[in-house]
Amino acid sequence: MDLIYQILAYGMMLYSYAIIIYILMSWFPGARESSIGQMLGSIVEPYLEPFRKIIPPIGGMIDISPIVAIIVLQMAMRGLDFIFRLI
Repeated sequence: MDLIYQILAYGMMLYSYAIIIYILMSWFPGARESSIGQMLGSIVEPYLEPFRKIIPPIGGMIDISPIVAIIVLQMAMRGLDFIFRLI
């Protein structure tokens, strides 16, 4: 059971890092159009899309939905930790 928990927790941690890297890539022109940016986009965008539908950008420019998505992912990691500590 501990191995399953470690794999899931490590995967969720890597996914949150992928989101952060993808968001930081928006600060550099052309970074998201690179092969790495497109690969990260294909991994991260399906998760970010529902949050972008619910949370509109602030002032038409500032998108806070990735922050909310990371917070939800962190809460899921804590829930996973709680569930596996009970077992």
